[in-house]
Amino acid sequence: MNDEDAPLDAAVHAALFDAYPDALLLVGADGRIVLANPVAARLLGYESGDLVGLNVDALVPDAIRSRHADYRAGYAAHPRTRPMGNQMDLVARRRDGSQVMVEIALSPLVSQGRRYVVTAIRAIGDYPRVKQALQRARYSDVVARLGRLAVDTRDPKHLLQQVPVMTTEALDVEAAAVYLFDTTRTHFVVCGGVGLAPEEHEGARLPNEDGLLPGRVMRDNAAVLWTAADPTPGLKLRQGYLDAGIRSALAVPLSDRGRAVGVLAARSRDERRFGEDEQRFLESMGNLLASSLQRMHTEEQLSHSQRLESVGQLTGGIAHDFNNLLTVIQGNLQVMEDLPSVASDPHAQRLLAAATRASRRGAELTGKLLAFSRRQVLQPGQIDTSQMLHSLADMLRRTLDQHVRISVDAPPSCPPCVADPGQLESALLNIAINARDAMPAGGTLGFTARAVDGLPEALRAADGEGDAADPLGRYVAISVSDTGAGMPDEVKERAFEPFFTTKEAGRGTGLGLATVYGFVRQSHGAVALDSELGAGTTLTLYIPVADACDTHEEDAPAERGEIPPGLEVLLVEDDGEVRAVVRAFLDALGCRTTACSSAEEALRLLDAGGLGCRLLLTDIALGPGMRGIELARLVEQRLPGLAVILMSGFSSELLDANRDAPEHWELLKKPYGREELADAVARVIAAG
Repeated sequence: MNDEDAPLDAAVHAALFDAYPDALLLVGADGRIVLANPVAARLLGYESGDLVGLNVDALVPDAIRSRHADYRAGYAAHPRTRPMGNQMDLVARRRDGSQVMVEIALSPLVSQGRRYVVTAIRAIGDYPRVKQALQRARYSDVVARLGRLAVDTRDPKHLLQQVPVMTTEALDVEAAAVYLFDTTRTHFVVCGGVGLAPEEHEGARLPNEDGLLPGRVMRDNAAVLWTAADPTPGLKLRQGYLDAGIRSALAVPLSDRGRAVGVLAARSRDERRFGEDEQRFLESMGNLLASSLQRMHTEEQLSHSQRLESVGQLTGGIAHDFNNLLTVIQGNLQVMEDLPSVASDPHAQRLLAAATRASRRGAELTGKLLAFSRRQVLQPGQIDTSQMLHSLADMLRRTLDQHVRISVDAPPSCPPCVADPGQLESALLNIAINARDAMPAGGTLGFTARAVDGLPEALRAADGEGDAADPLGRYVAISVSDTGAGMPDEVKERAFEPFFTTKEAGRGTGLGLATVYGFVRQSHGAVALDSELGAGTTLTLYIPVADACDTHEEDAPAERGEIPPGLEVLLVEDDGEVRAVVRAFLDALGCRTTACSSAEEALRLLDAGGLGCRLLLTDIALGPGMRGIELARLVEQRLPGLAVILMSGFSSELLDANRDAPEHWELLKKPYGREELADAVARVIAAG
């Protein structure tokens, strides 16, 4: 026998025990710790060697110590190997009394006639899945913060300065920069950055060349990753970054509706810092930044009424990307929440809760953006008037001139009204901005709400229209008042006429109050105008109060129908991550799903035969090819009786589909969760 074949001696065994990456304890039959490696001491908060001689019960929280003693006695009677990964997450008590979530593996050992148990302990927080969940939660929270900032600020310079700061903090990298095209698109301008190289100081102009990172991104119109170990051919980093120790860089295009306006780049000293999650995060930040910059640019070129319409159009693109992102985030969170190991892990639950809160904030942001758009299906519902006015006032305080003071008198006791929430908020916003324009030197903008029985005498004249208000009905009177110059009588008489405006050319179309009037009348309400020269103006909207039967019907939703087991579903979605989430939802509902990335692929599968399908679930926008509505019509012709659900993150697409699609088709707005999908599937199957 040569030296290589000799048995390992005791010193080598001890070294292996100490070098093992998990915490290891060797416990005797009496429950006392015989050996402990350094990892165990660090994990449990002890000094090296202090664990030896300690009874293992000292590492068990007081609340479960008696149960642990019974379990240890049972294990001693019937020792067996219990590996990790069996979903038995436990709690260990550290020396200072704090607790740590752990997973434990047990292995019986007999040495020189004595019985021992080798205990391996691993902190749950060391698991890659938890680290990834924490990382994704942080990324989604930063994207939501950028969304809120994009809504709140009207200063593009502030946004351009904040995005690199938020990017470096989220990715934990040394440098980030925003490059925007100049008017010629032959050069970039460095518009904001953290950790910039001397050659790329803020305001510097860089040539649009594919040998530099921004130019390569524009040439490929795609994300570009550079690492020092595997440099992209023909691509070089500025010497200033190399001197700073930068070893990797990731850059993505800033695109708004397919048109690139610049580049967002991040750089790190860690050669392996950037992966798929980081690229998706950077792309989300870039798309949101590009859309926000385009919105700001358009707002500067448009008059007041045109600006409101423009914001609605621009937010459609933001909403589509953001809603797809939120669908992926919320869907994966729901799937993860159901995992047994996560359900029993308080630390993982806290991470999930943080990510869920961030995604909800993102959904709220998207809803606020879409509230500006007039291209929405009118969906009347009950509105908490007091809450809505306080929320609107908070938003206006951040956006209007600081010389305008805003007050709200809307008690919580004010009853709910019935109207389309988005349309009502848009109407009040329109009135508020008109009031702001009437107070160029500043003043007070006031909101009040109160319940009234019947309309004022001046509004009671019946006109025979089907949507006319009930003169004796109950209403919530919502008033918006200003301390501006007021209106002369001749202007008051024509204030609601379409195309009538007192503003200078190019600053108004005269459709603002006309639109408010039409919306309120469509909601079976009325509008009153009170104004005097030098005393300001008050506009009051009378919106019907929600009665008891309306409240009862909303509080008692219809019971969901059954989804047939093994329901065959054809899923068509061009976004791969959204497709994976929706498929997971359908699998959880017991469906048999065939997934396609395009309408053309779905039709090829149908032409090949052998594909059964009772339900088609398709996005409306499917990239450059055939749209979802056209696909649904073709598939319905081939498979009579087919159930169809159309989904989209574009409010305008859903509006068009609501107008053009057959009544038995279902519409589903992104983002949605598993329960919303289940409701839609049950409804459309029951309707068939």
